[in-house]
Amino acid sequence: QVQLVESGGGLVQAGGSLRLSCAASGNVFRIISMGWYRQVPGKQRELVAISGGSTVYADSVKGRFTISRDNAKNTLYLQMNSLKPEDTAVYYCNMRTSVMDYWGKGTLVTVSS
Repeated sequence: QVQLVESGGGLVQAGGSLRLSCAASGNVFRIISMGWYRQVPGKQRELVAISGGSTVYADSVKGRFTISRDNAKNTLYLQMNSLKPEDTAVYYCNMRTSVMDYWGKGTLVTVSS
């Protein structure tokens, strides 16, 4: 089994920065990609950024967010700069393997105007 634990969320003013972390533990192998998704109440979960064979960002975060991985530590990061109120959401870490997808429980990011 794989466990993903997110951290780093919190309350920040518009224009500020946060760095999210996702620590993976367990039988971590055959990873295809790792990524960040976010969800607000009443809306579908949406892709923020994925790191796999290539790096993909949602248009809404390009130029502001940066995804990175420390494979030695099995940790995924999301550096979020120039945050906007519309970035407010629960952010989830995802790991896609050849067997199945794994999800963390999420970390709340709140951006005040």
